[in-house]
Amino acid sequence: MAHVLMAVTGADTIELTDGSAHPTGFWAEELVELHRGLTAAGHDVTIATPGGVRPPVDPGSLSGDDADELRAYLAGIDDLLAHPRPLGEVADGEYDAIVLPGGHGPMVDLAVDPDLGRLLVDAVDRDAVVGVLCHGPAGLLSAVRADGSFAFAGRRIAVFTDDEELEGGLGTATPYLVASRLAERGAVIAPAAPWSVEVVRDGTLVSGQNPPSSIATAQRLVEVLAER
Repeated sequence: MAHVLMAVTGADTIELTDGSAHPTGFWAEELVELHRGLTAAGHDVTIATPGGVRPPVDPGSLSGDDADELRAYLAGIDDLLAHPRPLGEVADGEYDAIVLPGGHGPMVDLAVDPDLGRLLVDAVDRDAVVGVLCHGPAGLLSAVRADGSFAFAGRRIAVFTDDEELEGGLGTATPYLVASRLAERGAVIAPAAPWSVEVVRDGTLVSGQNPPSSIATAQRLVEVLAER
C-alpha cells in the first residue's frame, strides 16, 4: 500500500482577462476517478489544500449526465473534503506519491504555492511518483528550485492543451494557457487530439490530458505504484 497525497485547489474563483471573477474549484470527475482508482487498488489517499481550506468543487463539473453519481461519491468522502490537511504541515518524504487533479482552480493557488513547490521538488529529487491531470499540471509551476530552475524541465507532460482551452475552456478570457506556460519553463508538452484520452508516462511522472483521461490516468498511476 502506498501513501498518496492528493493536493487539491482551495480556490473557488479565477480572475479572467476582463477582470471578472469566474467560479472554479476542482473538477469533480477528475478528483473522483483518481481517488476511486487509487483507493480501489488499496492505496491510502490524504487530501490536502493550501491552508487546509475545504476544496470547492467547480459547479460546471456537476452539470453532465454523471452529475448525480459524482455528487454521491463526493458525499461519501465528505469528511475527507471537509478536513483536508494543510500543505504547509506536510513534511518532505512523507508520502510515496503526490497527485494533482484539475479544474481551473490550480491555476490560481497551486501554481504559486510554496509548500506544494517544496514537496514537488523533493518528490523529483527522490524519484517519487507524481500524477497530474488536465489543469492539475498548473501546480507543477510551483516546483522552482532555489537557483530558479524548474524541477520538471525536460519532462514529457500531457496537459489540457491550448486548443482545448480556447475551444472548450475559458477561451481567450483565460489568464494564461497552462500548456504554454509549462513549455516556457522547459517542460516538453506531449499533446494528443483535443478531447481524446491521453496519458503520458515519463519515468515516475504520470500525466493525463483532460477529463476524459481521468480513468486512464488513475489506472496508469496504479500501475506505476505497483512497480515500486
